[in-house]
Amino acid sequence: MPQLTKEDELYWLALRLVPGLGARKAGQLLDSYHTPQAIFHASRSELEAAGLAGSVAQSIASGCSFEDASTMQQKMLHAEAALITRADERYPPRLAEIFDPPIVLFARGRIELLSELMLGVVGTRRPTPYGTAVAERIAGDLARAGLVVASGMARGIDTAAHRGALDAGGDTVAVFGCGVDLVYPSENRKLAAQLAEKGLLVSEFPMGAPAYPQNFPIRNRIISGMSLGVLVVEGAQYSGSSITARLALDQGREVFAVPGNVTSKMSWGPNLLIKQGAKLAQDYNDVIVELAPEVRRRLIEKGRARLGDGAEGTPVQGDLPLGPTSATARAVLDLLRVDQAMHLDAVLEKLEGCSASELISVLFELEMLGLVKQLPGKNFVKVW
Repeated sequence: MPQLTKEDELYWLALRLVPGLGARKAGQLLDSYHTPQAIFHASRSELEAAGLAGSVAQSIASGCSFEDASTMQQKMLHAEAALITRADERYPPRLAEIFDPPIVLFARGRIELLSELMLGVVGTRRPTPYGTAVAERIAGDLARAGLVVASGMARGIDTAAHRGALDAGGDTVAVFGCGVDLVYPSENRKLAAQLAEKGLLVSEFPMGAPAYPQNFPIRNRIISGMSLGVLVVEGAQYSGSSITARLALDQGREVFAVPGNVTSKMSWGPNLLIKQGAKLAQDYNDVIVELAPEVRRRLIEKGRARLGDGAEGTPVQGDLPLGPTSATARAVLDLLRVDQAMHLDAVLEKLEGCSASELISVLFELEMLGLVKQLPGKNFVKVW
C-alpha cells in the first residue's frame, strides 16, 4: 500500500474524532463510501440515509473535527507515533475480523509486530506471588516459542507478562486504555520506554486521551481481537480479565486459564473459566498444542530461523536465543535424525564436554521450539 499522505492522515483522524461516531458505525460508513474523503464529501441527508443520527451527520458535513485532527497530527509527530488505518496492510489481520474493529490505531515502536502471531496474557492488578511468577514464566516461554505476548500494561499480571517476554528476549505488545503518549499506571514509565524501543505500544484512543475507567473494557476487545487466544492467570470472578475472556469467546478465540489455589479469591476467575470449558494451562506447551496446525508450522519455521537451522536445512546467520548452550543446540540438531530415535544416553555419549544437565536443558528448549520431539523412554527425534 502507498505511504499515507499527510492529507489522507488528516481525513482518517478527522473521521476518528467526529463526536458521537463509534467504531461500528464508522466501519459501516467506510464499507459504504470506501474512503474518509468520500464520507466527508457526502451531504447531511445522504449520511442520515446511511443510518447516522442528525447531530452526527451534521458534525461530519460541517467538518468540525478537522481542527482537532490537525492538532492530533502535531501531537503524533511530537510523540513519534504512527497512524495505522483500517486500510493499511499493517493493520492486525485478526482484529479486522471482530464485530467492531477500530478504524485507526495509534502506535509507537515496532509496528511490524502487528502482523505477527499474538497471544493475550491477562490477569488481576493485585496478583499473588504465585500469579506473578506464573505469568512471567509462561509469557517468557511463549515468547521464546515465537508468539508475541499481548497485554494491557496494567499493574500486576499484565506487567509481569510484558517483563517475562522482554526478559526472554521475545516480543510483546501493550494495548493502552489511554493515548500512547501517556503512561498508565505511572510506575510503568520505565517499562513503557522499553516497550517503545523493543516492542510496541498501541491504542485506539487519541493522543492525550486520559485513562478513564470505561476505556479498559473497550481496550480489552483489542487484546483478544489481535490474538490467537487469551490466557488468564489470576482474577476475581467478575474481573476485567474475565471480561477479556468473554470477549475472546465471542470473537471465536481460544481461552486458556492457569489453575489456582481454591482458597484464594484471585483463583476464582480462572478456575471458573476452566469449569466452563476453558483449556487448563499449566505451562506454555498446553497453549501451543491447542493452536491450529498452520500456526504451529509458522512457529517452527520461526524457531528454526532463530536457531540457524533453516526450513530446508540451510544455515541462517544470527545469534541463537539459547545463550551459552547455542553451540550444543546445533550439535544436538546435527546428531538427531528424523527417521530414527536416539536415546538420551547415546546423545550424551557423542557430545564431548557436555554435562547431562546441560543436555537436558538444551533438549527442552529445542522441544519448546518445535525442533525436537521426545518419545517414550527418553528417546528423541528431530522434527521434520
